Order: sequence, then structure tokens, then C-alpha cells
Amino acid sequence: MPGSALAPPAAAPLTGGLADSVFAAADRDPVLAVLARRRPDGGWDEISAVEFRDQVLALARGLVATGIRPGERVAIMARTRYEWTLLCHALWAVGAEVVPVYPTSSRDQVAFILRDAGCVGVVVEDEQGVMTVGSVCASLPRLRYVWQLDAGALEELAGRGDAVAPTTVDSLRRLVLPDATAVVAYTSGSSGRPMGCALSHRALAHPCDTLLEGWGHTAAPPGKQPAVLAFLPFSHVYGLMIQGMCVRGGVLLGHEPDMSEEALASALTSFRPTYFYAVPSVFEKLYKNFLRTAQRAGRGALFERAAQTARDFAAACERQRTGRGAGPGLDLRLQHALYERTVYRRLRAALGGRVVRATSGGSPLGRELSLFYEGMGIYVNDGYGLTETAGGITMQPLGREKAGTVGRALPGVEIQVAEDGEILVRGPSVFQGYVGAEAATRAALRGGWLATGDLGRLDEEGYLTITGRKKEVIITSGGKSVAPAFLEQRLRMHPLVHQAVVVGDNRPCVGALITLDPDFLAHWRRSLSLPGHHPLREAREENALREEVGRAVAAANSAVSRSESIRVFRILAEPFDQASGLLTPSLKLRRDAIVRTYAAEIEAMYAARARPSPSPSAPPDVLGWDDSDNVFR
Repeated sequence: MPGSALAPPAAAPLTGGLADSVFAAADRDPVLAVLARRRPDGGWDEISAVEFRDQVLALARGLVATGIRPGERVAIMARTRYEWTLLCHALWAVGAEVVPVYPTSSRDQVAFILRDAGCVGVVVEDEQGVMTVGSVCASLPRLRYVWQLDAGALEELAGRGDAVAPTTVDSLRRLVLPDATAVVAYTSGSSGRPMGCALSHRALAHPCDTLLEGWGHTAAPPGKQPAVLAFLPFSHVYGLMIQGMCVRGGVLLGHEPDMSEEALASALTSFRPTYFYAVPSVFEKLYKNFLRTAQRAGRGALFERAAQTARDFAAACERQRTGRGAGPGLDLRLQHALYERTVYRRLRAALGGRVVRATSGGSPLGRELSLFYEGMGIYVNDGYGLTETAGGITMQPLGREKAGTVGRALPGVEIQVAEDGEILVRGPSVFQGYVGAEAATRAALRGGWLATGDLGRLDEEGYLTITGRKKEVIITSGGKSVAPAFLEQRLRMHPLVHQAVVVGDNRPCVGALITLDPDFLAHWRRSLSLPGHHPLREAREENALREEVGRAVAAANSAVSRSESIRVFRILAEPFDQASGLLTPSLKLRRDAIVRTYAAEIEAMYAARARPSPSPSAPPDVLGWDDSDNVFR
């Protein structure tokens, strides 16, 4: 294997600010299409490098005319749309700092972030955003401007800039140094108050440029321009990193603000990206949709055989490329070729038909799911990074990928695992500190190393595996430590399971709260053939449902020891969502809030499990703690 596959060359160091790439691209290849805007009819209009530069320059002149000064902070509270990318680079061009805010944030969250960051302006999408900001303006003495995108604010700003010479913007842009703050990105707040991470231009550029240098050529077929459809929030550092890679690397970038399945499916098939990025829940949902569609067409068994063949084929290829065994045998290659013609290419068509590789981030992607996508023709890199590291800090070495890991440290990045299992990181993408929180910054940065709060392990070749979060580790009353993420990931592999939260702190065993996938649940109910009158049929259906979820729990338990296994579970009627405060805008579980909200259900779950068995034939729910391993038999 060539050495460059394992250690790509480091990217050239940044010499200015992030906006410079817009102007450099226009000088280098002015007619290259760098962005695409969705038309009302569903088509796309391409924007050239020189057109984008001119739009950035016009908006930057308007910001100067309005009074935005270098170092001032402006919040962007909008979905993933073209104007986000335009605003970002215009603000950077004049030396301002961007503060991303999720458009779904509550009134109190908006007030906290705008006040904590000291924002002088905020850009919102619509009248609802104006009302939210307006309701908290009295507590924000530094806030001077509120701009509404859907009311023509950017056009008005650009018009005001006519009196400002372009050379003024050029002068301001050239004063921006690599170590100047570019973004104040707030953590998700899944385990406490959100913290504003100050990220420099250098920090944001490093993962983008390093990934482009070593892996950029894999983002499209040879000779084709890479294309990426952005739909995850730019309010999260993952989305910001993807945006940066596209703008800095000449990747055609399209935006889809609507994350509904219908809108995303339409955008994928019309835009036809070559590279796909998402969070694990999206990859899980896609898999379940594939399975449900096949079952509805009477081809469920065919799909499951094709999926297993994909996993077997990918696992054999992995053994071969890592020097741990032979590649796929003749029989497996023939089966894989058959399913390529009948199944896999149809699955790829759902993503537009041109996707060659993908990235999953935000939380770990299960090995089985990773192997499935690789086997069907789309390798999914399971990446790792934090808000505090400006995005990704690991990547799979080309030709030496290992499913189930997040790869190896990027060039220039160092990773260690402390004695307690915590992952420590050092490198150019590490943040400058938490805004207004010196004590928290000192606690996170220890001797130049960032204490990530994540748990993991490094193998002998330097591949990192994420095992959980330190704050999420469960300690049972028997003293057993359990990291919940792995069990939750295994549970979600079952088509019926939508979300899972493992509990058990100071309890005699591990338990789980489970929500069901509404689409697959409806499909599953229709597929049942249960005789009897309506009330009796309903009871039988619920028993069958519990048995099916029990099988999902048993499958998850098969990968852990008995003391770590889920011994009780409760199926909840409603999924966790942002509206109830149980899910962050980046789709992470707010565990503490979930445990508080469902305290009564958790108590009842354990109480039912602890009651002594009245007879040997009692159902699993009322068996004692000392029963056999198979609690779902």
C-alpha cells in the first residue's frame, strides 16, 4: 500500500481568513460552478465562482455601510440555505465573527446565546424569527440590527453598499489573520448549559484543507466535479465543516432547508450529489425505508439476503485490505454481482445515483450498518470530531479502512487515550476557549491537550473506536459501569426501534426506554395476520409487538456480558423530540431531561421487574432478579 494512503501530505498553512478562498477561486477559475440554488420548479441554477465572489463582495460592502466592524459578532438563525453560505463569507470578509443559532431554538435559548456572545446583529428567516428575537430585545443592549431574509434584507444590504468602495472590503479582508476568531459555535447542551466555542479561521480551515488534500479526489468519479447536497444544520460544526470543504475545494454545493423525507428525496434525485454526508439516524432511517419498501413489494426476503450479502462482501474486502485474510470467494462475488444488478443499484438511485462515498458524523455509526452501505457500493466513513475541534479530527486511511472505527488521526493531529479511557486531542483545529468561561476553558484544555469527554480506545495501528461519553456512563447498584451508546446503537438496528435510552444508575440492572419508528410500526401492523374479534386481536397485536421489541433487546444483549445486558424495557407512546426539550437541534438525546420526564415510567418498570414471581410460568415482566440469562424467552 502506498505510504500516501496512510499519511497524506499536510495541507498548506492558512495565511489569511476563510473569505480569501472565495476571491482566490474567482481568480483561479471564474466560470466554475461552485454553488447551486433551487428553483421553485425543483430545478437548480448554478452560480459560478466569479458570480459568488461578486455577491459576497456586494453584501460585505453593505455590512460596512451599515456599521458592522471587525471583531463584532453577528448571529445567523436560519435553516440550511444559500443565504447562509453567502452571509458567512461576507461577514468573514469584513472581519466579523459568525454566531450560528438553530432556527428552532426557544425564546430563552436565543436570548442566552445572543447575550452570552454579545451579538450586535442577528439574521433570521421569517416573521416568526423576528418575533422570537423581538420578544427578548429588552435584555440585549448590544443588539443593534435584526435582518429578515424573507423580507429582502440581503438585497437591501447590498444596495446600501453601493457607496462603499470595493477596495475597502479588500483592505478589511487582508487584515484578517488565521488566528482571528471566525465562529462562536455553541455546544448542543445535551448535558448542561450550552458553551460558546471560539473557533479561529485556522481551526476551521485545518480539517477542511487536510481532508481535501488527502481524500478530495475520492468525492466523485474520476474526471467529474464533486457535488454535495447540504441539508444538516450549518448551526452545527459538522455542517460548517462540510460548507468549508465545498467552498475551499471547488465542490458544487447545493442547499436543502427542508429535512422532511419527501423534500430530501426530491432534492437528492434532482441535484444528484456525488458525496453524501449525514448523521447515523439518517443512515439508519434510509436502511429501514429500503427494507419497508421491499417488504411492501413482497421482496422483503430478497432484500434481507441482499443486505447480508453486502455485509459479508464488505467484511471480506476489509479483511483483505487490512491483511487479515482473503477477499470475497467466488460464490460470494457471484452473489454480490447478482444483487448489484437487482438490488444495490436501485438503492443507490434513491440518493441520486451518483454517490460514490459518504460520511457519518455526530455520533458513532454501527459496524453492521457501515458494512451494509459499503457492500451496496457506497463506503461510509464514520468520522469523529467535536465543536471544540472545529469538526473532524480522524479519517479512514485510503485502502486500509476499518468499519466500526472512526479511523486514524488526521495529519497534524495527535490523539491519546487517558488511563480512565477519555480521549485527549492536540492539534491546529482545537478551539481557542469557551467565551466568557475561563474556568471551563482551563478544565477542558490541560497542558495543551483537549479533554474531549468522550471515551474510546486506540488499537495497535492507531485506529480509534468511540465507546461512549464519560458523563453518560451508567453505574448500577452492583457497581457495574455500562456505556449506553453501544447498546442503544444495537437496538436502533431493529426496524421497529426509532430511539433508545439506556438507564440504570443506582439500579440493580440496566433498563431501556424505547420509542418506535411510526412509519415502520404502521407497516408492521398491516403485515400482521391475527384472527379474532377486535378487542382480542388488539391484545394479541400488542403482545406480538412486545415480543418483537424483546427480540431487538435480545439481539443487542448478545453483544455484551450479562451484567451489561438490558433486563427491563418500556415502550413509550411518543418519540423524543425538540419541542418537548428531549432532543437537541443536532438530534442528540438530552438524557437528563428524558430521565426526569419519564421518572414515573422508569420507576414502574423496575418495580414490576422486582416483584417476586408467583409461579414458575409467570411472564418475563414479573420474574425476580436472579432468573436465567434469557429473560425474554
